[in-house]
Amino acid sequence: MASVDSTSSSVSGRLRSGDLLHAGLAVALLLGVWSVGGLEVSTGKVSSVEAMNGSTVLLPCTYSSCIGIKNLYFNWQYNDNGTMLKLCEAEIPMEGVEPRVHVYHERVEFVGSSKSNNISILLWNITFEDAGEYICFARNPKEKNRNHSAIFTLIVVDQMKEVDNTLTVIIVSALGGVIGLVIIVMVIKALVVHFLRKDDEKNKECLVSSSGNDNTENGLSGAKADNKGTPKA
Repeated sequence: MASVDSTSSSVSGRLRSGDLLHAGLAVALLLGVWSVGGLEVSTGKVSSVEAMNGSTVLLPCTYSSCIGIKNLYFNWQYNDNGTMLKLCEAEIPMEGVEPRVHVYHERVEFVGSSKSNNISILLWNITFEDAGEYICFARNPKEKNRNHSAIFTLIVVDQMKEVDNTLTVIIVSALGGVIGLVIIVMVIKALVVHFLRKDDEKNKECLVSSSGNDNTENGLSGAKADNKGTPKA
């Protein structure tokens, strides 16, 4: 009986360890899926822009989630030397439903759309004081309030820098010169070959005509010799 009890206890222990292993794997898989398909916001490949004083700039931001969204909250804030100033905020009830955006800045305009996962804004008539960091933030309750943010830097200048195209001009000029030289060489080569062929044809004609004259002269002289050698009747 003791042996039976020990055997049953070992079997139950193995089953429990197996159940724990399976449960751990399931949790790991769920966490992996959640982390891979979790909410993310992005300001694009370029995280900064340089714009002239008085112009209007687009502050881009998009969100993505493989799991989907529900009551997605987002906002834009400006980092004013450590003080975060809220520019706008809204909540997207579900995918495809446009949000009602609350704007707290007179020169800010929401230009995004939930249909394209876009929560971008426009900043009108920028000044030098508008330069700095702008933070796009989003939170998705469907993912246990997972949140993410992205920073976009605005640089305000008095005038745009002129791009120095000197190197490009030099490279293009050099390539053009090489191509032109190759074309000239090919034309000269074609002309030389053409004239050489003409000279060869003339030489062949001269040889043919000279050989024909020689044969004619030889024939005439032979005929004359034969006539002289014929005796009179």
